[in-house]
Amino acid sequence: MMRRALILALSCLLLAACGSAPQHKLVVGSKNFTEQIILSDILAQHVETRLGITVERRPYLGGTLIAHEAVKTGEIDLYVEYTGTALTAVLNQEPSSDPAEVLARVRAGYAPLGLEVTEPLGFNNTFAIVVRGEDAKKYNLHNISDLMHSGKEWRAGFGYEFKERPDGFAGLVKTYQLRFTAAPRFMELGLLYRALEQNQVDVVAGSATDGVIEALGMVVLEDDRHYFPPYEAAPVVNQRAFERFPQLREALHALAGKITEDEMRRMNHAVDGEHRDAGQVARDFLTAEKL
Repeated sequence: MMRRALILALSCLLLAACGSAPQHKLVVGSKNFTEQIILSDILAQHVETRLGITVERRPYLGGTLIAHEAVKTGEIDLYVEYTGTALTAVLNQEPSSDPAEVLARVRAGYAPLGLEVTEPLGFNNTFAIVVRGEDAKKYNLHNISDLMHSGKEWRAGFGYEFKERPDGFAGLVKTYQLRFTAAPRFMELGLLYRALEQNQVDVVAGSATDGVIEALGMVVLEDDRHYFPPYEAAPVVNQRAFERFPQLREALHALAGKITEDEMRRMNHAVDGEHRDAGQVARDFLTAEKL
């Protein structure tokens, strides 16, 4: 019996080790789009410099729930999440337009999961309803509500995740009483602006910090009915990482409020529009900020 108990205990330890980040290094993950790759590299490079440790990158993990599960189980130590996404898609709570309230509720909801949400990085990557610049001018579009008074039949395109999110498609249509000429097309996020540019759709749901918006002369419509909650970018950290690396909290604190929406949009465009390496873009940002 003692031998069987010892084997069982050892097996449990091995399984736990396989499912968690290595003890001697930090693992930074990201979701599967450009901004997340840049942010993960900013975190990784900054922590490597501040703590003098090895940081492993695990980019392109997938969508929100996959990244959340990875940090919760310890497969990764941290990644950047957006407060509105955490509130609605992870915690399944009602949205709010108050950034401080959203952050507080997310922190309270994540703590029992063994996760800590540190200070936001400085920008709010809210959803953005985007149209072509020529359409905005032709139909005098400024707000999302203008779409239904323009006299044009609109074709929409959205990301797959937007279809299912509680702060996504269904609520948007209800809030603005939107009607489209056909069922919306759901596609990979990376294809949305191409479809818009090539006149395959007329309206897409992008992100406020997408660098391609300005580069392609597109226009973001104002969320005049305040449907979308705030989406402040903030590192989510497995609390065990702070136990292994006590200086990690101070290192992350140094990044708080350092990235503006304009700066994030510029970095996104540097990668997507200018085809620069995400790691180098992150390095240039840290150098400019003297971090």
